[in-house]
Amino acid sequence: MTGTPSLVDLPAASDTAPTLALASQRTLVWRRFKRNKLAVVSLWIVGFIYFVAVFCEFLAPHAQDTYAADRAFAPPQVLKVSLTSSPHLYVNGYQGTPNPETLLRDYTVEKTQRYGVRLFAKGDSYKLWGLIPADRHLISTRNATAPFHLLGTDEQGRDQFSRLIYGTRISMSVGLIGVAAALVLGLLLGGISGYFGGLTDGIVQRVIEFFMSIPTLPLWLGLAAAVPPGWSPLKTYFAITLILSLIGWTGLARVIRSRFLQIRGEDFVLAAELDGARWHRVVGRHMLPAFTSHIIASLTLAVPGMILGETALSFLGLGLQAPVVSWGVLLGSAQSIRVLSAAPWLLSAGVAVVIAVMALNFVGDGLRDAADPYES
Repeated sequence: MTGTPSLVDLPAASDTAPTLALASQRTLVWRRFKRNKLAVVSLWIVGFIYFVAVFCEFLAPHAQDTYAADRAFAPPQVLKVSLTSSPHLYVNGYQGTPNPETLLRDYTVEKTQRYGVRLFAKGDSYKLWGLIPADRHLISTRNATAPFHLLGTDEQGRDQFSRLIYGTRISMSVGLIGVAAALVLGLLLGGISGYFGGLTDGIVQRVIEFFMSIPTLPLWLGLAAAVPPGWSPLKTYFAITLILSLIGWTGLARVIRSRFLQIRGEDFVLAAELDGARWHRVVGRHMLPAFTSHIIASLTLAVPGMILGETALSFLGLGLQAPVVSWGVLLGSAQSIRVLSAAPWLLSAGVAVVIAVMALNFVGDGLRDAADPYES
């Protein structure tokens, strides 16, 4: 009969619908996040960057302060592969001659010099995470004294590639620690504002508006200038992180307040209150878990701002200072015309900042879109 579907035309039974019906919110968020291919690729990039930050001592070919005065502003070397002769993986040496006009060295590649490169080679001694002594590096030359500079050297002959890897730990950890501190302030003040409302909400919102009305860069400069110059690098590091968190908590507090106001009148919140639960239990056990994914998405989008803040302060000379190595410190040492004309490879830290910030933003956008898996 026409118009009547046969058994062959009926869709085959699938366990997808029952599986999704029983799936947890975390599973639903992850399934929706995976649909955003750009966010997934960016998540792999962010994971790789943090992997480099954790194992920077092992991954860097040299220690961050190892220098060679006769290789100042040496250009990047090209890693080459030979299938017919040994060594199969190598870099060519180069010869530097002083230039009396530019007062710099002119380097010429010596193709007859081949320095073998291998994995897990011995090199500069270091302490992994400041605890475990070791001298093995992921990649380096067979001869520890041979030149090996994939991104060239700076004005003191220090390997730029190694310093870029070491700077990854400082710059990326500033973002995480700063966001963690901002999360505490945002949850506390934003939660109180959204839960109690009334006069309390008005006071907290006026405080937030006061902080948001102050221009960010002058406030950063003023607080960073107040850091005593005699402090150790560790104290300065935590001071800069605290300064960034004091500025970054306002946006997060407003996001949390709006979510609190949205679910304040939901049935499960009223049921918990009528059951006699105290306000902190209602907030911690019932309200916060309801929009944890939104908080994670907001935090992910806040990390790039922290990284850019540290980079800007260090670039202007008011943030972290040598001997601490961060992307901002590396950019601060590469802001002269002499560097731009003679050693443009020193701007590689800027490329690292752009890649990290864009990847974190794409991940944050993907998490924000997947934060509510029940939306169509």
